[in-house]
Amino acid sequence: MQDASGARADRFAAYIDDLASVLGGPRRRGPMTSYCTGLLMPADRKSVEPMAAMTAPERTAAQHQSLLHFVGKGDWSDDAVLAKVREHVVPKIEMHGAISAWIIDDTGFPKKGRHSVGVARQYCGQLGKQDNCQVAVSMSIANARASLPVAYSLYLPESWADDTERRGQAGVPSTVVFKTKPQIALDQIEWACANGLPRGEVIADAGYGAEERFRAGITRLGLRYVVGVKSTNAVWAQVEVGSTEVDMRMSVEKLALALAEEEWRTIGWRQGTNEKLSGRFARLRVRVAADAPEEWLLVEWPEGEKKPTKYWLSTLRPNISFAHLVSRAKLRWRIERDYLELKQEIGLGHFEGRGWRGFHHHATLCIAAYGFLVSERAAFPPSEPIAAGIFEAAELPEDWRPRGASGSDPASCSRQHRHVAA
Repeated sequence: MQDASGARADRFAAYIDDLASVLGGPRRRGPMTSYCTGLLMPADRKSVEPMAAMTAPERTAAQHQSLLHFVGKGDWSDDAVLAKVREHVVPKIEMHGAISAWIIDDTGFPKKGRHSVGVARQYCGQLGKQDNCQVAVSMSIANARASLPVAYSLYLPESWADDTERRGQAGVPSTVVFKTKPQIALDQIEWACANGLPRGEVIADAGYGAEERFRAGITRLGLRYVVGVKSTNAVWAQVEVGSTEVDMRMSVEKLALALAEEEWRTIGWRQGTNEKLSGRFARLRVRVAADAPEEWLLVEWPEGEKKPTKYWLSTLRPNISFAHLVSRAKLRWRIERDYLELKQEIGLGHFEGRGWRGFHHHATLCIAAYGFLVSERAAFPPSEPIAAGIFEAAELPEDWRPRGASGSDPASCSRQHRHVAA
C-alpha cells in the first residue's frame, strides 16, 4: 500500500499536470514542475539558483538557465494558471463552509538598489518602517477555515510609472499606469465580480478603508464591507446634548471617547494558540455623510490603553450580532497568515530578478504551490509542518556554492533539512 507521502506526491503531480495544461506548450511542464517542487522543498532560500541545485543537482547549470527563462521570460499567462489553481483549491476550501470574505492587503519586500521593478523608498510592513522595497497588493478569498490569494499585483510608484527608461528595462507593460493601492485593490474586486468568484464581504485595513472612494466603489459593486478607518475619519451620529439628541459630525475617535461605559463589551472572536482571543469593543450606527444611509462603526479599546486603538466602518446588515461583527472585522488575520506562510514556507520574497514578468510569474508559482498545501490541509488536516512530507531535500554536491555564499559549509542551509521530509 502506498504511504501517505507517496499518495500526496501523486496528487501533487496530477495537480501540476492540470496547471501546466494552460502554459501554451508541453515543454513548459518540466520547468513548472521543477519550480513548484523547489518551492515546496525544505530549504532556507527559494531563489532560482538554489532551487536548480535542489531539483537537478547533477545538472545544476542547465536547470538554472531553464528555470530562469521559464520564470523571467516565459510568455505564459498568470491569469490562466491562477484560474486553474482556483478550480482545484476553492472546492476544497468550500468543504468547510461557503466563501464569506474577500480580504484586501499589501505586503512589502525589502530590496537594495533601484533597478528591481517597482522598488522605491516607501512603507514596508515587513520592516515596520519606510525603506527601500517593492510592494504588492493582493486579494484573498476566505472562510473561517482557510484562504487563498486569487489576485496579486505589483504597486508601481509614480517615480517608476513616469520613468520611461526604467519601465523599458524592467518590461513594464505599456497598459500599466500609476494607480494608488486602493485603486489597485478596487480593480481586483471588480475583476473578481466580473469573473464570478464566490462572493464575500470585503475586509481591509485602514490603509484602504479610510478612502471614501474605495468604500463607495465596493458599495457600487453590490458588496458589503468591514474596513478599518483612521481615528480622524469623520462621521455623523446622534449625540446627546443635555436632554436632547443632536445630529453631529465628528471624528470617530471623539465619538468613541464620548461613549458611556455601558456601551463597551468584552467580545471574543476566535480560538488562539493558547486561549480564545477577545477584546473590548463598542458599536453604534453612524452615517459617513449627512444624506448617506446608516452603517456600523465598530471600535476597539483594549484594557490599559489611554484611548481606542482601532476603528472600522461596516455595511453589514443592521441586525447582525455584536460577536459576528467583531469576528468578521478580525478575519483579516487570514491574509496575514497567507503572507506568513507564502514568505516563510514557500519563498514569495526570494525572487532575485528585476523584471515585471518575472516578479508576477514567481508570485503565481508561489500561489500555485501554496494552493496545493491549502487543498491538502483542507482535505486532510496535517499534524506535521505545512510543507513537510511531500519532497525531501536533495543531496547537493559538496563543492556546490550559491553566488554570494560565504563560510566553510556553503550548502549547509539546504542540507540541514535533509531528514525533515517523511
